[in-house]
Amino acid sequence: MCGIAGIISNNSSLVTADRVKKMTDALAHRGPDAEGHWFNSTAALGNRRLAIIDLSNAANQPMHYLDRYTIIHNGEIYNYIEIKEELQKKGYSFFTRSDTEVIVAAYDCWKNECVDHFDGMFAFAVWDEKEKALFAARDRFGEKPFFYFLDNEQFVFASEMKALWAAGIERKVNLKLLFNYLTIGYVDNPNIPEETFFENISKLPAASFLSISNYWDIDVENENKKISDADAIEQFGFLFHRSVQRRLRSDVSIGTSLSGGLDSSSIIATLHSLTSHNSPLTAFTSVFPGFEKDESMFAKLVADKFHLQHFTVTPDAATLHNDLEKLFYYQEEPFSSSSIYAQYKVYELAKQNGIKVLLDGQGADETLAGYHKYYKWYWQELFRKRKLISSNELNAAKELGIPDKFGWRNRVAALFPEFATLFLERHFLLNALRHEDLTKDFTQLQSKEAYYITPEIFSLNGVLYFNTCMHGLEELLRYADRNSMAHGREVRLPFLDHELVEFIFSLPANFKIRNGWTKWLLRKNMEKSLPAEITWRRDKTGFEPPQEQWIQNEKIKELITDAKKILVDEKILKPEVLNKKIEARSAHDADNYDWRYLSSSFLFK
Repeated sequence: MCGIAGIISNNSSLVTADRVKKMTDALAHRGPDAEGHWFNSTAALGNRRLAIIDLSNAANQPMHYLDRYTIIHNGEIYNYIEIKEELQKKGYSFFTRSDTEVIVAAYDCWKNECVDHFDGMFAFAVWDEKEKALFAARDRFGEKPFFYFLDNEQFVFASEMKALWAAGIERKVNLKLLFNYLTIGYVDNPNIPEETFFENISKLPAASFLSISNYWDIDVENENKKISDADAIEQFGFLFHRSVQRRLRSDVSIGTSLSGGLDSSSIIATLHSLTSHNSPLTAFTSVFPGFEKDESMFAKLVADKFHLQHFTVTPDAATLHNDLEKLFYYQEEPFSSSSIYAQYKVYELAKQNGIKVLLDGQGADETLAGYHKYYKWYWQELFRKRKLISSNELNAAKELGIPDKFGWRNRVAALFPEFATLFLERHFLLNALRHEDLTKDFTQLQSKEAYYITPEIFSLNGVLYFNTCMHGLEELLRYADRNSMAHGREVRLPFLDHELVEFIFSLPANFKIRNGWTKWLLRKNMEKSLPAEITWRRDKTGFEPPQEQWIQNEKIKELITDAKKILVDEKILKPEVLNKKIEARSAHDADNYDWRYLSSSFLFK
């Protein structure tokens, strides 16, 4: 886990040690353990290292190989041991124990296809001195970031945009994306995955290398309809167990986040089965005493069962006020709610207790249908197949406290998905155009490219693919990367092992939702390892802090008022918005506008 930066240009005045040093200085929080730079007349590469595997100086970066390649790398290749053994059989020699050296050897061996061999989270760049060419790639789900600026003179790239600004790249807000964020809450553009909140800065899409060619995808419609429950549960268990095991490869201390929900608890149960019990596992939790959605009781249940060394932190309005400017600094782009602040404090707590690597549960909800919004997609799929009534899924969900909202609109959408898509796109655009707080000029100028899109395949697997690979998951991965790296911590996500994800998508929808239960396959796999109160918990939704309460804090209100003034000055909000009462909304409220104003105002600071 590191921060990487580079400059490629035929203009030698742009390729300087001083310039790349400024870039890595801006990334110092990502890599507090070592710093390195390399440059020639055409290329400059820099790295800030967070040492996780092979702590020796030999593994520092930029790393050179075969007197030809120079690599900078951010992330971890979890199967580097297996790849290393394969390459050694082909005659390759290695001089470190690092996964970075394995990447560059794999590139020499397989060139662009090296990425097909990697199980991991990564963003890396390899300079080939012989060919005078750069190869860069990003992991399949976008766990690790890669931003770049390109014009006629130079290609400048880095792990975070602040490094590009340090190199002198202009900071120019992308008002079209801002319009969509303010109106419907989108923080990215599913149609143009490289788009960011800054006009001249792009991101390398997930599962892409530098030519912007996807090297990996999921075949959503290729389902194994013959697999038995027992075989699916066994295969899922094997792949998940292997994923967790690989993510334990480290030369530093490892802990885990613990929310009290099924996903993080499943990781802990698997960790417990894999590790010796000479010393307790360490876990970290954000708790909110007195808040109706506080998870501390469930987290304690898991901590007690597995004898964890359990640390908790209680973020509140006062600490949020103190940390908000830092939070926006590290995130760089707006975020949808204050939920990520709890995660920020968990990683800070891990740093305070000397834990450098954490396992976390992101990805399970998107691949295994963990959110309540997925019910309608499953019900529509069953309705199209004329199996909705016979499946008894509506009644089963109702018994679990899920309201039956499958009315005539859902039935029409099930039968005429193309019509439903057009209706939804028009509905959201009209709502955006009617946003009463926005100035007429801002709305007219920026709404021409407003977007709200739906999955291309109207099935449960189709929407899960959409949220996993196109829109939804990468937003959460951005939050996790910036929050962890703000404190020099590495976060690893066992649910995003690509072979595990491929297997999950090969299964029919009823392995994700069954008898009213979301994430049925995971629950069945873990029912003998976890307390029933966790495995078959009914009331679990998305993680949520007491944002509504925080926004009522006078200091937070002052920040929101100041934010509105900035957006009024930018002619984005109407002046009369300053006279409107601030509305305290929960983190997952669809009309979370005051938070969006607060978040977006930092783009102009």
